Amino acid sequence: MPANLGGWTGLLLVLIVLVLFAAPKLPSIAKSVAQSMNIFKSEMSSNKKDAKDEAAAPTDENAPKN
Repeated sequence: MPANLGGWTGLLLVLIVLVLFAAPKLPSIAKSVAQSMNIFKSEMSSNKKDAKDEAAAPTDENAPKN
């Protein structure tokens, strides 16, 4: 076993093994990763929108006291 198996060599080895043994599953993996990225982006944008709405909305502390 080579003693210097790391960095780019390890990455290349993992990539080759992935292509050889998981080639039929790669399109479905790519599709699920893309769907996850889209869900993550939409959640992040809705969180930013909610935070902006909360900052702009008046709170009870700002209401006039009688």
